[in-house]
Amino acid sequence: MKIGILTSGGDCPGLNSVIRGAVLNGVISHDTEFVGFRWGWKGVVEADIMPITRHDVRGLSKQGGTILGSSRTNPYEGEGGGPENIQRMLDEHGIDAIIAIGGEGTLTAARRLYDEGGIKVVGVPKTIDNDLAATDYSFGFDTAVEIATEAIDRLRTTADSHGRCMVLEVMGRHVGWIALHSGMAGGAHAILIPEQPQSIEQICEWVESVRNRGRAPLIVVAEGFTLDSMEEAHSHKGLDAFNRPRLGGISEQLAPIIEERTGIESRATVLGHIQRGGAPSAYDRVLATRLGMAAVDAVYAQAWGSMVTLRGTDIETVSIADATHSLNRVPQHRYDEAKILFG
Repeated sequence: MKIGILTSGGDCPGLNSVIRGAVLNGVISHDTEFVGFRWGWKGVVEADIMPITRHDVRGLSKQGGTILGSSRTNPYEGEGGGPENIQRMLDEHGIDAIIAIGGEGTLTAARRLYDEGGIKVVGVPKTIDNDLAATDYSFGFDTAVEIATEAIDRLRTTADSHGRCMVLEVMGRHVGWIALHSGMAGGAHAILIPEQPQSIEQICEWVESVRNRGRAPLIVVAEGFTLDSMEEAHSHKGLDAFNRPRLGGISEQLAPIIEERTGIESRATVLGHIQRGGAPSAYDRVLATRLGMAAVDAVYAQAWGSMVTLRGTDIETVSIADATHSLNRVPQHRYDEAKILFG
């Protein structure tokens, strides 16, 4: 059997570990041949293919990024797009199945290709936001939280030196898992997430409470957070390939308002793509490797249109539709738990 692998959407620590796990399991257990599609779905649409051998994945698990490259290409666009053209390309190159490693957009496209054209595809969940349903955790999340927590630790020392309020913005379009976990780990005085709009009055109340105790306030905010007076998340960077607003900059909106209302000098820091870069944590390397190995097993089980997933400590297989029909949001009880620590 010949399997094609792609990595699509935003890059993520652990992508190379998935590729390595898949190739090693396929070669050792099934004598599988592998190829990679360069630049995600773009490589599928344009038939941009490279061989992947056991030698190519040697020592790959500790390497960040993806050796295949990634993009936010829609596989239904372009001359080679759509299930009929993609199936024709697969037949021409003798490729029997696709392992698609990606987030909500990638997996939704994969499921649609299977439903509408019978493309033999198995998904692997990838998102540092941890926003995919039907999996307890996705690889990359642990690494992103570690990076954000280190940033909080560093911001705390400079904030204490000047008595400033620091507002750290982390990723999280629709869900606030990175903000919640890093904020709790770093001892943030307020955590602002998309699931829980807050008033500027409440935020300033938390900030002033911290100042009154002789501390320098530190706030963690997810990029998708909205004040209760806002109709949508802050965006000034246009749209991505899936016509979604590119978020970022809410911290730069909040910091001057906090300074104006409280009189506390305030600074904003947008962590941005630093959260996506660098070597994956040990936890993410193990999880990603296991998911890659399981994806190959799912291909041989002909579990088309499915996704490998983490349930507890076990790797299982679920329908991609189960993972993409809703988001894995921070539940109320988890936020209430963290909120005890605010102010």
